[in-house]
Amino acid sequence: MKLSHSPTSPFVRKVLVAAHETGLADRIELLDMTSSDAKTAIDQVNPLGKVPAMILDDGTTLMDSPLLCEYLDSLHGGRKLFPESGGARWSALRQQAIGDGVMDAAVARVGEARRPESERSPDFVEKQTAKIAHSLDLLEREAESLQSDPTIGRIAVGCALGYLDFRAPNEGWRTGRPKLAAWYEGFAARPSMAATTPPD
Repeated sequence: MKLSHSPTSPFVRKVLVAAHETGLADRIELLDMTSSDAKTAIDQVNPLGKVPAMILDDGTTLMDSPLLCEYLDSLHGGRKLFPESGGARWSALRQQAIGDGVMDAAVARVGEARRPESERSPDFVEKQTAKIAHSLDLLEREAESLQSDPTIGRIAVGCALGYLDFRAPNEGWRTGRPKLAAWYEGFAARPSMAATTPPD
């Protein structure tokens, strides 16, 4: 399997964390998408023009982190990241949606900051920041539901918080959210998270 890879993408990290948690990391070859011709390379792998995407051994291409993570989860016989049914499944998928939404908003802010200053929209940045804050407040209220074994939802939330630390270290997301911060401290120490920490 070949994974289109950017070391700073939280969505790529999410897939890699899932790969480590399922024992499949050694089966994945990383395709560097950070070179000068990366735009062309990404388009060749994924018509949506973004990472992550995965080329399977039979040549099929899968894209989007929820799909890639669920595919990896289908390849092993251990404890599943995607619970099969019932409340546990919907809780995990709901947490994944929240974590992915935080990552979407945070990545959008980074993209906006890279635009020429005259073209930036403070209102857009404010809206993305509000989405992040509201989501983290919800996770603080529901922090107890993040406990126990990793699921795809907890992985998504963990990668979202890690991305905030990486891209907005002075924003102080932990302030007023002690339960979420305590959970993340433990989750970030997992070998799967340590192995996928973005470079400085």
